[in-house]
Amino acid sequence: MPATFAADAPIVVVQGTQVLVLGAETPTLPTFAELEPWLTPNRPTHLVGQFGSREVYAVAAEEADATDERLSFVPVRSLFSLLDAQLLALVGRSLAIVEFETTHRFCGRCATPTEPIVGERGKRCPSCELTFYPRIAPAVITLIEHEQRILLARSARFRTGVFSAVAGFVEIGESLEQAAIREVREEVGVEVGELRYFDSQPWPYGRSLMIGYFGRYLGGDIQVDGTEIVEAAWFDVANLPPLPPPISIARRLIESFIARQSTGSFG
Repeated sequence: MPATFAADAPIVVVQGTQVLVLGAETPTLPTFAELEPWLTPNRPTHLVGQFGSREVYAVAAEEADATDERLSFVPVRSLFSLLDAQLLALVGRSLAIVEFETTHRFCGRCATPTEPIVGERGKRCPSCELTFYPRIAPAVITLIEHEQRILLARSARFRTGVFSAVAGFVEIGESLEQAAIREVREEVGVEVGELRYFDSQPWPYGRSLMIGYFGRYLGGDIQVDGTEIVEAAWFDVANLPPLPPPISIARRLIESFIARQSTGSFG
């Protein structure tokens, strides 16, 4: 562990897509002082950024991390409405960094132990000189508009009742726009066009970059795939279902549509 570790430094202990939190009703990230009894001296630690005046560090989980009854591992998704947006972004960065560091300890070509690249977030093989950098998976999310309504879908992964815009990962050889059109067709069975870029957001749950679009409905009847999407329907602003948390780009897409409705600027 760093010799200059501050007692109040938040520590993001990563276990897959879960992180260690202190408390249940109002969970917070534990600090070095709170975790010190369980942190081994030679444990790899990664600086992920600053939160206010405090440095934030990430470490990979070990078996003893949750032995205190006050500590528990929770899915990152469950923290979306509970953590500050800046701190949540650092949690997402922690997931990606810990995954990269733990899965690139050895060269994938010759199996030699890798070394850090000085001044960069990367690894280098000292034997064959192959280099590795963290990968970001681009994903698109599309809010489909038709007159004064939007098409929202419920994923099998969502808690019961929550609907969102249609999203999916970009495949090899696709543009972002091609991926958006394909995902909409595959998941809800309709055709979409006239895509308009909205915004982007680092997405901690999938270590991805989410790119948001508005799209105009061109035709077709809703037919969910039954695997990724279990339910979909058209909604107007007066009859919206439960929505994703405000921190998500999906919610911001929906709120932007609502704001345009209030001014009479329909999609």
